[in-house]
Amino acid sequence: MSPALIHTLRTYAARYETSAFLKDDPSQFMHQVSGDNNRETTAFVASCLSYGSRKQFLPKIQSIIDAADGDVFHWVREGAYRSLFKENDKNSFYRLYNYHTMAVSFEALQEILQKQGSLKGFVRAIRSRQAIDVLEGLSAYFYSHGLTGIVPRPYTSCCKRPCMLLRWMVRCDSPVDLGLWSDVVDRASLLIPLDTHVVQSAVRLGLLDQVRSSWRTVEILTKKMREVFPDDPSRGDFALYGLDINR
Repeated sequence: MSPALIHTLRTYAARYETSAFLKDDPSQFMHQVSGDNNRETTAFVASCLSYGSRKQFLPKIQSIIDAADGDVFHWVREGAYRSLFKENDKNSFYRLYNYHTMAVSFEALQEILQKQGSLKGFVRAIRSRQAIDVLEGLSAYFYSHGLTGIVPRPYTSCCKRPCMLLRWMVRCDSPVDLGLWSDVVDRASLLIPLDTHVVQSAVRLGLLDQVRSSWRTVEILTKKMREVFPDDPSRGDFALYGLDINR
């Protein structure tokens, strides 16, 4: 990669990794609540629903936080979510998720919070500091509960939402990312959350050959970002996003 391109990417990362990034981004919700356990639980729920149109999924996330009175951690752990999400309710909640799916998802999450104390406790129990192992551990757990879309599997998809969650939870000293898991997951092992803005920028810059969302694309682009941000490759997410919306 040329020195000029490296400079450009670093410049855009610095420009866009600011508190202004939170506006209209799902990362905003974990900043609205207090308490580490509550913040990570809120972040997890927000990441699971972050697909499709932001105008549609942001209000859905907010509705859950409102139902929980801003304390999603205790709302889930104590089973209060059942007042909103019932397993026999097959009506649609958001796109592919009906109320039944949401109820089963929260039941699986409740089990984590009760047995491990927190999501961080679950991640620590995986006993690996590598992001890929955490992604596999999270997806395997939810798949074992019959949930095939809540936490997508790496290798078989681009795994954008779980990669985004790990960026939020692992990167520290950021006005956007919280870094609550920085002591249990290695920041250098994080992978790029692949969305339309990121892919389009990468193709225009010659970092990717084609617009394609796949796990292989995640691996290729993450490797490229390590040339720019050696110990913090997912910071490239801010740079590539900024370059696309500014073209």
